[in-house]
Amino acid sequence: MNRLHELHERGGQSPWLDNLKRGYITGGELQRWVDRGIRGITSNPSIFQKAIAGGVDYHAQFLSLLKDGASIEDSYWQLVTKDISDALSIMRPVFDASDGLDGFVSIEVDPSLARDTAGTVNAAHRFHTTIDQPNLYVKIPATAEGVPAIRQMITEGRSINVTLIFSLDRYLEVIDAYLDGLEAYRGDLSAVSSVASFFVSRVDTEVDRRLEVIGSPAALAARGTAAVAQAQVAYGLFTDRFSGPRWDRLRARGARTQRPLWASTSTKNPAFPDTLYVDTLIGPDTVNTMPEATLDAFDDHGTVARTVDADLDGARAALARLHELGVDLDDVSRVLEEEGVAAFVKSFDEVLTTLGDSADDLRAR
Repeated sequence: MNRLHELHERGGQSPWLDNLKRGYITGGELQRWVDRGIRGITSNPSIFQKAIAGGVDYHAQFLSLLKDGASIEDSYWQLVTKDISDALSIMRPVFDASDGLDGFVSIEVDPSLARDTAGTVNAAHRFHTTIDQPNLYVKIPATAEGVPAIRQMITEGRSINVTLIFSLDRYLEVIDAYLDGLEAYRGDLSAVSSVASFFVSRVDTEVDRRLEVIGSPAALAARGTAAVAQAQVAYGLFTDRFSGPRWDRLRARGARTQRPLWASTSTKNPAFPDTLYVDTLIGPDTVNTMPEATLDAFDDHGTVARTVDADLDGARAALARLHELGVDLDDVSRVLEEEGVAAFVKSFDEVLTTLGDSADDLRAR
């Protein structure tokens, strides 16, 4: 048993792959990751921008779409939909064997809809209709406008990956939206699933930048402590909210917990251990979605132990110290949310530009 299998069997955490491209599907690489222990896949506009711009794997389908008169944007979504559909088929045995716990593949709504509740709901409807598979997660960002869309989709019995969570307050809103939706849904609650995705490393990147501006010895010593502490405190909120009378009533109807998902878990600072955001966040009912390098690193030298709630008081104290040092975590989360949305919009615009240039080149040929 390798460490990725051990992470799930002993640690209670599901390792997912944070990448998807057509060459992985057609070349068998995705199945090899599944064999190594991967239990789900996440994607986003940045991932697809790199995949589509990075080679010729998409040219045949794209040319066929152009000949049929498809627009550039419609072509993009059809390229993505094919990858998602093929990946869903590969992951379906994991979904079935886990009784619907894992085996999910995520597709994100148009990032330009992040501030548009109705537009997000309509886009999520289209995905769930076009890709009618039980192991599909539609990703909706946890913006103020995204939270009502999340609640609406859960109310309709749709499975959702809530993405771009950067603050504890917003996380509580996301949990409430999930619970509200479950309470309103009249169907089989066991068929409804959700994860709540914290973007971990980006918190340290922004907080550490501010600590370096403060520049005191205490501030510099606090670098690299924010992201893990916040995620650990979030896990404490998860265990609190998914217990007690309200949850017991939903669980009696077959409801599943909304698992915390740790995203952006590759270390951005080379001074940090390459498995920092894995080793410190292991615990039951969690997911960690990792790029290939982080998966390889953990499989090689990671440590499987329950760490996510080993010292919640210490995690709370770490966040309190940051406040005392002058770091405004509310402002950190605001900045990161704006940057996260903007980065995905930029990737989406870039991939459309790439496809437009490719269309001109293919037509010229």
